[in-house]
Order: sequence, then structure tokens, then C-alpha cells
Amino acid sequence: MKKFFALALSLVMALSLVACGQKEETPAAEGETPAETSDIEVAVVLKTLASEYWGYVKAGCDAAAADLGIKVTVVGPGAESDIEGQVAMIEQQIGAGCDAIVCAPNDAGSAAGALQAALDAGIPVLSVDTNVGIEGQTSFVGTSNVDAAYEGAKWAIEQVGSDAKAVIIYGQEGDNTSNMRREGYQKACDEAGVEVLSALSGQNTTDGATKTMEDLLNAYPDQIKMVFCHNDDTAIGAMNACKNAGVTDMTIVGFDGNASAVDLILAGEIVKATVAQQPYEMGYQVVEAAVKAINGETVEEVINAPVEVVTAENGQAYLDNLEAMKG
Repeated sequence: MKKFFALALSLVMALSLVACGQKEETPAAEGETPAETSDIEVAVVLKTLASEYWGYVKAGCDAAAADLGIKVTVVGPGAESDIEGQVAMIEQQIGAGCDAIVCAPNDAGSAAGALQAALDAGIPVLSVDTNVGIEGQTSFVGTSNVDAAYEGAKWAIEQVGSDAKAVIIYGQEGDNTSNMRREGYQKACDEAGVEVLSALSGQNTTDGATKTMEDLLNAYPDQIKMVFCHNDDTAIGAMNACKNAGVTDMTIVGFDGNASAVDLILAGEIVKATVAQQPYEMGYQVVEAAVKAINGETVEEVINAPVEVVTAENGQAYLDNLEAMKG
């Protein structure tokens, strides 16, 4: 989000904030003195902080905190597979006395169990990127993963042709985000009449995806023309496997819009596109929504963040915009 726009938002919010210290979703009564804005504390528990994508979400959260004059604590486990570690962090943040808590769940069911304590205490609960879906949740800020993946696959099919065959490398088994992205990729292929030879897990990691792609190349020699990936780390793993096998006639689509993937696209590698969810904006928007919830303001149940298919044509403009958001 541009600095000017963020500043404008912060000025509007600064004028409208009331009852900042209350956890109840009711505005301050007439005649009451509202708490200082700086008294607001928002906890954000992400899937991990050990990736470029979640770093952008954190940057958006931090920018909103600075603009709105509040305290935001952003934490996350070392890996998206660490479900228990994330649950422990949720419990720790609630116990520390936050005014609202935001979560991007590694496992929605496990996260919901921990977040129920916040709801029971009258603390607003919001989801970002991936929906917890717990009853009583204030808002979900994110993208339709089905629609976003559909757009990525649709772009690739338009470039390569519907006669080409594809494979899908999805994320962690049972993960809801992975399931939705896989659904979107499959939907685009079905509509275009593209045969999906196989769909396998890449375990959300570059190394895992490399091994998965090696297996797919061995199982379907000279047949695969498109690879639809759960995230950019997966796309890089698939690219590494293709390079090791001497395969160059391939179109790989990633997901997340990481700068590292866009650099590969601009360099002419076989990673040809990445679906960008604009994580910085999601982080900013969810903190804004949390502050509104704390102050008893109306918050939309779903706040949609836009997506963009980043290719060689728009990649440099996308990177320039990403740098501007960091600044």
C-alpha cells in the first residue's frame, strides 16, 4: 500500500478511534474518556515467519501499527507444518492480554480450539490469508484461493494450449488452503479440457517439491507441459527437478508473488507466472479491521484482497510496487 494512501488511512482512523481500551464490541458511552490509541494491543499469529511471503504480511501489519499508533505483536512458528507450535503461540498471546487476535491457521480446527478462549473473553478474533471459520469470528481478510489458482491456470493454458497435459503439486496433506488452490487449478483444466496427469503433495517446501517433480517426470516422461504449484517455493522445487533432468519445454506456475519467483520469471526461467495475493495489503487491512472491532465499529465479515497473475509482461512493475510498499 502506498505511503500516501497509508498516511491518509491513518489520519482517518486517528480521528475515528474511540474506546480503544475496551474489549467489548460497544462504543464508549457519552461522556466517557476513551483510552489512548497507543493502549491498543493486537496479536497476530501467522503460519510461519520463515518465508518471504509471510514476511510481507508482517511488514503490512507493522506498517499499520505505525500508522495507527498501536502495538502489534507478530509471531509464527518455524514451519507451516508446526501445528502444535502455532497453537501454543495463540494461547500465549491470549494469555498476555491482547485486545484482538489475528490468525493465519496452519490447521483451522486446531487453531479454532485455541481461539475459543479469546472469544469467551470477549476478544475479537480475525483471520488473515486462510480462514479459521470459527463461529463468532469478526472477519476474514484474504483471497479466494480457488478463484486465484483458477486465474493462474487459465493464464498458463492460454499460453500453452488446451492440448497440453498438466500436473498439480499441492501443499501439505489436509491443509485447507492447499485443497482450495488445487480445486482452482483443477477447475481451470476441466473447463479447458486439459488432462491433469497427476496431483501430488510437495509438502510446502522446495526440497519436497523437487522430489515430487522428479517422480512425476519419471512417471510421465515427455508428457508434462504445465505444472501448477501450491506456492513459489514449490514452483522453484519443480524448476530444479526439471533442470536436473534437462527439461526446458515446461510452463510452471507458482503462487504467492514472492520477489524471488518474479526474478526467475524476468530472467526467462521455466517458472513463467506466479499468482500474487498482495500479502502486504492483507496484513495492513487485517490490523485496520482489528482496531475497528476493538472500538465497536462495523467490520465486514469478509474483506477481499485483490490478486494478480504476475508474468514477464508485468513483473518489473510488480517488483517496483513491492519495493515502494516496503519503504
